[in-house]
Amino acid sequence: MLEITIPTAPATKKNSQRIVVDKATGCPFVMQSEKYKDYEAFCVGTLKRPGWLMQWGNIQFTKPVHLCARYWLPDNRKRDLLNLLAATADILQKAGLIADDTLIVRLDGSRKMGVDKMDPRVELTLTEEPPF
Repeated sequence: MLEITIPTAPATKKNSQRIVVDKATGCPFVMQSEKYKDYEAFCVGTLKRPGWLMQWGNIQFTKPVHLCARYWLPDNRKRDLLNLLAATADILQKAGLIADDTLIVRLDGSRKMGVDKMDPRVELTLTEEPPF
């Protein structure tokens, strides 16, 4: 079992997406919001600095896992739990903590906990699942 707290307000990939035209090809594509890109950079890191999740870099789940994500949000704005979970799964995969987000086979207990203006965060618990 691995317990992690991400000490920043969570963001989703699907809110405030932008359509951008590639300057080289002229083809339009969807780009994530700046808020999500900043959240991902905080969690996963950039070329210049490691992300928050990199401190668990020697751990990688390669078998089915149960993910429990508890979201403490900075305000009462509406947020879709499924979009929060999708962003969390993608970030865990990108950080290398799980080999593939399709390994998440159970989400029991995941929920929006409430508002904590002073300490928005995501509390994660990853537990290896027994074989089917």
